Amino acid sequence: MKNSIILKSYEVLNDMILLKWDDETESFLHLKKMRENCPCANCAGEKDVFGNIYKGPKQVITENSYVLNGMQPIGYYALRPFWADGHHSGIYSFAILKDLSEG
Repeated sequence: MKNSIILKSYEVLNDMILLKWDDETESFLHLKKMRENCPCANCAGEKDVFGNIYKGPKQVITENSYVLNGMQPIGYYALRPFWADGHHSGIYSFAILKDLSEG
């Protein structure tokens, strides 16, 4: 059976999100880094069968782009942030959050 990454809890504190994993380790991630690595199709793009990447129009980034208004758990595998500039289509798997917090 494949080991899965499970987020036990999280807390937003100032400009960071603090993450506690089921193995009792803890990490943190700056909201700016999180937003700049948004995995949604508009920001990160989508690949076609030939490997071409298609993205939406370039996002206009403001101070509000890095302010978090809320967070929605998606099942037992991801979080969906709601940014103050209205962007909310990025779904961050726990694996993505762990990678971003370690990198």
